[in-house]
Amino acid sequence: MKKFILSAAVFCSSILVHAQSETPLTIKPAGDQMVSKHIYGHFSEHLGRCIYDGFWVDENSTIPNKGRIRLDIVDALKKIKVPNLRWPGGCFADEYHWRDGIGPRNQRPKMVNTNWGGVTEDNSFGTHEFLDLCQTLDCEPYIAGNVGSGTVEEMAKWVEYLNFDGVSPMTAIRSQNGREKPWKVSFWGVGNESWGCGGNMTPAYYSDLYRRYATYARNYPGAPLKRIASGANSDDYNWTETCMKNIGNQMWGLTLHYYTIPTGNWGKKGSATKFDEAQYFSTMKNCLKMEELVTKHSAIMDKYDPKKKVALVVDEWGIWTDVEPGTNPGFLYQQNSLRDALIAGTTLNIFNNHSDRVKVANLAQTINVLQALILTEKDKMILTPTYHVFDLYKVHQDARYLPIAFTSPDYTVGDQKIPALNVSASQDASGAIHISLVNLDPNKKIALSTVLDGLKWSSVTGQILTSAKLTDVNTFSDSDKVHNAKFTGAKKSGNSLKVELPAQSVVVLELK
Repeated sequence: MKKFILSAAVFCSSILVHAQSETPLTIKPAGDQMVSKHIYGHFSEHLGRCIYDGFWVDENSTIPNKGRIRLDIVDALKKIKVPNLRWPGGCFADEYHWRDGIGPRNQRPKMVNTNWGGVTEDNSFGTHEFLDLCQTLDCEPYIAGNVGSGTVEEMAKWVEYLNFDGVSPMTAIRSQNGREKPWKVSFWGVGNESWGCGGNMTPAYYSDLYRRYATYARNYPGAPLKRIASGANSDDYNWTETCMKNIGNQMWGLTLHYYTIPTGNWGKKGSATKFDEAQYFSTMKNCLKMEELVTKHSAIMDKYDPKKKVALVVDEWGIWTDVEPGTNPGFLYQQNSLRDALIAGTTLNIFNNHSDRVKVANLAQTINVLQALILTEKDKMILTPTYHVFDLYKVHQDARYLPIAFTSPDYTVGDQKIPALNVSASQDASGAIHISLVNLDPNKKIALSTVLDGLKWSSVTGQILTSAKLTDVNTFSDSDKVHNAKFTGAKKSGNSLKVELPAQSVVVLELK
């Protein structure tokens, strides 16, 4: 192998050419595929400070609230158009007995939250409170039913309590508790993580059990259920295969859970705020595995459901790090950095690009837990970098998907490489085109030359989320360090869109 020595002038020239080279990208007109707004859903479990000291304040709190629902949080979530909220878990769902959480609060029995910190759960936040929260947020409730420690009768009566508009023992109790009319809840999970904390079941056993539970979870007049089966953990493709074979179209959706672990080691996941570029690279490599998972699970589903009637529901996703030092290990409280925003933008691009099969997704979790949108400290509240990504991406909700073709430049660390660029695009009902772009490379900008095939537009505006360091976070003393700003790096050049995408950034463009 020959060795070459470049002069300083030639070396600098080659770097300049590399920096100026453009990545071609083509966007095609929309077809019938829609990006469901429910891809932008969220998850709130009885875990740590998500419900209590998050959504739900003390009855004597001076924080502005409506029936103990914290209003600054409501305003923040309404701004990003939260479409659905999943509750009460998570692992908590399969030890939750719904009748403990209705009626006068001072008469509700207490329980031990054995999954999350061994704390006492007082059940003051139950069915009515959750559905009041969803109504206040103007979002759809997604309830996870108890298959692990519950009974068929228990779930059947919960559905009746929620959805039946007639005379029955359950509707009489509902009326006594202050609600005459049913809520007509549509999204209904039949168990959670039945392969693990939801009962340690085999896929064959669970799929038979699902059919039994789902039979008695009735469709009442005007309230058809979207029954969602408990699906695979990460790359357990056999679980998906078995459920599709045994359940098929008796379910509306099938779940998938996958968390980005920075180190890949559940025992020592890595810090939320202290990491170098090597660990950042491994984190993003693990994040990008979502593309492989969605692709392979979808392919199995296609074998049994070629018309894509069964939705893939990714109702737990996000980065999971070690808890913040000094906090309860069972409360899963972690900070949220620019790195996490890049994970959010990347994952949402993956879901948008698979929106023919992915119809619902839920980030874990909304407040003070895992990859949270919001962190609270008494009366203070901060919006995380991840929140700002959801604010940018809300333009994709219920828009028409635009197919994209491009070859990403590489982001290389040592002898490993991953795609530096990921993109998704959609066209809303007004005709406006939105393109979301993520540059994972913390060292290099990316120049794009984009052809919009058959799409008419005359102006471009944009917003960007970035910061000086990947480890930058918003804190209670500096709550706006990482935030969205105006982006001026895009312009129309003839029939092409030229974009200079800065390193470590999320950008959303609007073309009109």
